Amino acid sequence: MDNITILMILAVLPVLIILLYVYNNDKQKEPTKLLSQLFLLGILSCFVTLYLTNIVRTLFPFLQNQDNLFDLFLYSYLEIALIEEFSKWIMVYNKGYHNKAFDESYDIIVYSIFTSLGFAFFENIIYVMGKQTLKTAITRAISSVPAHAFLGLFMGYFLSIAKEASINNNKKEEKKNIIYSLLVPTIIHGSYDFCIISQKQLFIMTFFIFLISLYIISLKKLHKEIKNNHNIRKTKFCTNCGYLLKSDICEKCHTINK
Repeated sequence: MDNITILMILAVLPVLIILLYVYNNDKQKEPTKLLSQLFLLGILSCFVTLYLTNIVRTLFPFLQNQDNLFDLFLYSYLEIALIEEFSKWIMVYNKGYHNKAFDESYDIIVYSIFTSLGFAFFENIIYVMGKQTLKTAITRAISSVPAHAFLGLFMGYFLSIAKEASINNNKKEEKKNIIYSLLVPTIIHGSYDFCIISQKQLFIMTFFIFLISLYIISLKKLHKEIKNNHNIRKTKFCTNCGYLLKSDICEKCHTINK
């Protein structure tokens, strides 16, 4: 087996492993056609990212500056993280959020991760085959690819809450969580890139702590959502504060809901 083949396998394998894990933990499997479309839309989002980046660089050229930490902050969070996460988010929202197959809380998490890993799949091949080093392939397999999956997890989690709020006609709660579904992944992504790009020892050390924490928090969150998966058509939110009800009496504001 030649070096190029090994690198290609290492570029693709982590994506397939995560996809299979997420898919196999979905008791009521989602349509294969839909998941394939979401994965391809994830790849398409790479090109949307390039298109939007070119527009932003034309309109706001100062965002490319990396001369100091403030410039680097803007570059990491706005030019990289926000554009990439928006490109993936718009695919999930348009194809998955309003899809008739979305009837369980875990479904949209699957959709979001498949889309994010479609992005990671294409991006990883470009990086690994461009550098053509074993170090790059392994480093991205344990950092960048899982990170994209974790970002999809948080995106899907908030979209799941938003959908349940929508079903219960709680527009305020829906809008809030739709915003969170883009904002939270953007903040996590921006922090990830900021620490790496800075090349400062303090931030590099912070990055490793951040990455380990992201692994732990995300895996716990994923397992919790798998365990608590439920039919969203049967859930109710408090008519007063929008909190998810476990009984007729709201645990948060104690309003009686009938």
